[in-house]
Amino acid sequence: MKGLNVLAAFLGGAAVGAAIGVLYAPDKGEDTRRKIAEILRKKGINLSRKDMDNLVDEIATEMKSGADE
Repeated sequence: MKGLNVLAAFLGGAAVGAAIGVLYAPDKGEDTRRKIAEILRKKGINLSRKDMDNLVDEIATEMKSGADE
């Protein structure tokens, strides 16, 4: 029962955190990706939209696997 309470508290906290993150995010995801692409271009790194999407997917996968460990 205690484990279930901990899990419920964690999931509730994650949901509240995600909601607050969405409400306070400075830009839409598309705008953020555009800004990231502009910064990379200034550094001499040119990525197509497909390459940017792949990069985002790779980062998300790495973050997920890091969180699982």
